[in-house]
Amino acid sequence: MNRLSALFISFLAVAPYVSAHGFLGQISVDGTPYRGNLPGKNQGSSPIRMVSDISPVKGTGNPDITCGLSAQPAALTVPANPGSNITFQWEGGQDGGSDWPHNVGPLMTYMASCGSTDCSNFNASGAKWFKVAQSGQKPGGSTWYQADIMQGDSYSVTLDQNLAPGGYLIRNEIISLQLATSQGGAEFYPACAQLNIGGSGNGQPQSTVSFPGAYSDTDPGIFTPNVYNPGFVYQFPGPALSNLQAVSFDTTPAVSIDANFASGVAAPSAAPSTAAAQSSAPAAAPSSAAPAPAPTSSAAAAPASSAAPVSGSSTASASSAKGSCRVRAKANATNPDRRRHFSRATRRTSH
Repeated sequence: MNRLSALFISFLAVAPYVSAHGFLGQISVDGTPYRGNLPGKNQGSSPIRMVSDISPVKGTGNPDITCGLSAQPAALTVPANPGSNITFQWEGGQDGGSDWPHNVGPLMTYMASCGSTDCSNFNASGAKWFKVAQSGQKPGGSTWYQADIMQGDSYSVTLDQNLAPGGYLIRNEIISLQLATSQGGAEFYPACAQLNIGGSGNGQPQSTVSFPGAYSDTDPGIFTPNVYNPGFVYQFPGPALSNLQAVSFDTTPAVSIDANFASGVAAPSAAPSTAAAQSSAPAAAPSSAAPAPAPTSSAAAAPASSAAPVSGSSTASASSAKGSCRVRAKANATNPDRRRHFSRATRRTSH
């Protein structure tokens, strides 16, 4: 075999793995969609902080574990309220249009106050995070909630009803564990979006964490040598769910990634929140939320998802590993707008 042939075969072996990553393609706030930029391609104004590449963050001490690879502050901070439904739609491949490629590992969501700084100028390295949602193994089965994301589903959280007003980062994170049988093998995919919470809540998190710092490479939920063994029960890394945890969180049917980029006009700033401050006092009773500032586009409100178990006790089969790192393009993946107009039934029968 000549050297050129050997190099070509090596490329073919590596190419599928290189392409089998992804990014947060869109968020929806109470049914109003906000499109994200492709990694490293500033296409328009978005509340999602753009990352430079689809590759994972490696190592819990990596500064990029905060919001993703070389994440940049976003142009928009979009309106939401206590009790708002936030939906995250993940994509696979450098240019999107494919399903999320992994199926083993947790999904976790954190929030952090931007304090007196507009979130578009806020340095996330100083953020104080509280965990509002986490989903791992499904109870009584051999799959993970992340497997639903691989099938094209979205992930939705309904915010606490007493969340104090102000600017926040919301950080949705997927950890892929298919290589975490070796220390340092876990792949982190964090993504941050900028929200401006209205209303008149006064809830404050009782404790917060920093990134890096919240995780260790030796944590049981990050170094998982037994992840494919029968009887494995997952242990979430990081802090416990906050006193301001989401009302509900679950995987939900796919959301079409077809929103136009927003006009570039950011949501009006609300009074700064002190949610980053630590307090030992319990949250006050929920208060009625005032209407949020008008969104940049009009859409019907999305229903809140049903509450999901925080963690399930199930086993991950070896067959899961075989399919945990792949990109399956949809028939519409060549569409430059990355539109996804396929039904849940179609997805289920095609996978």
